[in-house]
Amino acid sequence: MSFLRTACCLPVFMACLGASCERAPEDDDAQYPAPKLVAHRGGTADRPENTLMAIEAALQQRTDMMWLSVQLSLDGVPVLYRPADLAALTNGSGRVADHLAGTLARLNAGWSFTQTGADGVKRYPYRDSRVGIPTLQQALRAIPAGVPIVLDMKAMPAEAQTAAVAAVLDAENAWERVLIYSTEADYQRTFAAWPAARLFESRDVTRHRLTTATLGQYCDAPQASGVSGVWAGFELRRNVEVVETFTLGEGRSPVRAVFWTRASVDCYRSRSPANLVAFGVNDQAAYCEAKRLGMDAVMVDSPEKMASIRAQVESNPALCGR
Repeated sequence: MSFLRTACCLPVFMACLGASCERAPEDDDAQYPAPKLVAHRGGTADRPENTLMAIEAALQQRTDMMWLSVQLSLDGVPVLYRPADLAALTNGSGRVADHLAGTLARLNAGWSFTQTGADGVKRYPYRDSRVGIPTLQQALRAIPAGVPIVLDMKAMPAEAQTAAVAAVLDAENAWERVLIYSTEADYQRTFAAWPAARLFESRDVTRHRLTTATLGQYCDAPQASGVSGVWAGFELRRNVEVVETFTLGEGRSPVRAVFWTRASVDCYRSRSPANLVAFGVNDQAAYCEAKRLGMDAVMVDSPEKMASIRAQVESNPALCGR
């Protein structure tokens, strides 16, 4: 099954993505399809993140899906920006919510973007070429209808941003090509008021399922969830600390934890269709690990780099072994 790029077929994509349709759970040596590429913030390693420039560059690399960060401006316009402070990435300062959308568009979202040349010198290629903060509406119009989009909600309270994002999706007739994600479970509640909304399960729920499957050796599989099935995403590997409490104190064990395993992937798919995305996949080893697990898609920082790796793997599957 190819990753669909036509608007007519998008509901089929939402119902079953990549390996969700093609995998053979009983075959431990199955050669799963190469995971699809999700451009993290449009490709944060290649261009200034969450900008129209980044989106255009990712599309040129035939990225399969866009992952964009959303906040709300002072005048209630959904815009694309991730950090809490504008000073983190731009030549401005303060919160997104303290500025009008027009003001945000005039800031330089590429101000802090760096590139290191062959000479080892770090440079700021966009300081003399402004890259504005775009609105969600502009992004939706720049991305072809057949390319699914994940909107990562990055501001609280959830109610105001949910209503503003929903209004844009209504106006652009974009519900069928958009998925909603947030680390804040409040968005699960607020978007429930829009029946057309497609949501990833909350990060807390995903974390619980993965730790239960890996540490607890127990499958807490999700039940069927509409025609699109369950959507879940989490880091392929993540630094965590296991804390044990006892009478006289506590013990701590830091570990580079592996959350997506054959057991956790199979658990997710044991009761309903599941679309599984591994975060933080930025080299060939991680890509091959995700492929061997039968992950549907991987979130990547550099679509340019990872598109090349995917092409090599698709032309020579032996690169990933079994």
